[in-house]
Amino acid sequence: MKLKQLFLLLLCLPSWLMAADVVPELPAASEADATLESIPLAPPSSAAQKLYFAAKNDLLQIRVLLKSGRTQASVGSGFLVGSSDLVVTNYHVMSQIALEPEVYVGEFVDTNGQRGDVELLAVDVLHDLAVVRVSRKGTGFFKVPEQASKLFSLTQGQYLYSLGNPLDLGFAISEGSYNGIIGRAFYDQFMFTGPINSGMSGGPNITAEGKIAGVNVSKRLDGELVSFLVPARFVVELLNKVAAQQEQKKKTAKDFNAEVGQQLIAHQNVMVNKLLETPLSLKALGPYRVPVRESEQVRCWGRSNAKPDAPFEVDQMNCQMESAIYVSALMQTGNIAIRHTYTRSEKLDAMRFSRLISNSFKNQMPAGNKDQRLTAASCTEEFVTNKNLSMRAVLCVRAYRKFSGLYDFALFTASTDQSRMSLQSRIDARGVSYENGMRLSRLFLNSISNNSGSKP
Repeated sequence: MKLKQLFLLLLCLPSWLMAADVVPELPAASEADATLESIPLAPPSSAAQKLYFAAKNDLLQIRVLLKSGRTQASVGSGFLVGSSDLVVTNYHVMSQIALEPEVYVGEFVDTNGQRGDVELLAVDVLHDLAVVRVSRKGTGFFKVPEQASKLFSLTQGQYLYSLGNPLDLGFAISEGSYNGIIGRAFYDQFMFTGPINSGMSGGPNITAEGKIAGVNVSKRLDGELVSFLVPARFVVELLNKVAAQQEQKKKTAKDFNAEVGQQLIAHQNVMVNKLLETPLSLKALGPYRVPVRESEQVRCWGRSNAKPDAPFEVDQMNCQMESAIYVSALMQTGNIAIRHTYTRSEKLDAMRFSRLISNSFKNQMPAGNKDQRLTAASCTEEFVTNKNLSMRAVLCVRAYRKFSGLYDFALFTASTDQSRMSLQSRIDARGVSYENGMRLSRLFLNSISNNSGSKP
């Protein structure tokens, strides 16, 4: 079947994929801050001590509790904005309340032990921020300007200080330095060379003068003191959104699933357009040419099993977007990955090699519907001829139950032109619209070819 005919079939996938039912997720057992490694904080300097004592009355611990029994489910940090009753924290600290308000509630605890309820007002999933309202007001220490243009500029190596409640042990301050904007993140983040522990997410990061630089968000588990901050300008934007809602006297949503879904839809459009703003690169892999993307957001790696005694040889190329959007402890999305595997053998006969490749291809297929956040996969399989290469192609699509209009696409291909040589390729697009999923799949399939320039 020709390529055009295949995708006419793909456009006729079952209609239930376009409007999936909503079912509740299982509650997460892990902390919202599970991405942060637990390491001891260094003793604070005298400057850090002065900052802490000046700021401590406006620091809060944010707790997410099960409504039934008020059992603690996760903890994070936050800070009061100016002299208002608004608190800034991370979205991932509040994600359980945002997505399952019927199951979870929030409370705050301040440095004096005062407690109170938390009301979620706004979320920014893409920059991992949230704003909540509490039953007390700030002293005015953490001032956030109304315009991002009034924020100050940071310089490389400038001292910064992160505050929060690490590991639910008590309020603390850690010091480090600013080391620029992370180029590989899809949205700007600052690199903070200092310790941030689990429980400090959502806490403020400030300069020696007490000005807001950003919000604690995460750290690298494979590095030493490599931590990340959400820049303060995104805090300004979210607070302005809250202010506009209050001026218009709009009711605060109790369930933020629709808002989260809209933000994810916006992200996937930006993500796909960015990925395809220039043609995909074509690289030689054995006798084949395969599409890849190498950019600030996507990195590619290669590996091989080449050994003299191996019954077959495998060269593999993997390209992975380095960031994803945190939705919940059980879901990260908004991500694209590409993989190519070139396998050949001079020791296996054609039948044994065919069995090897068939098993490898079959193992990539989705098995059952273990993930209740998504519908079962709907897959279409055809044999196609693309340019000068015949291939077996399978496209699988799964719809998000809670976020209408979002899908996971997976396209698998395997060359069928040689008896003891095979190219298997795969692209995964997570959290994309149906149109963008088809767009990526068509482009990927059209880009694979035989490097010889003629059909073998």
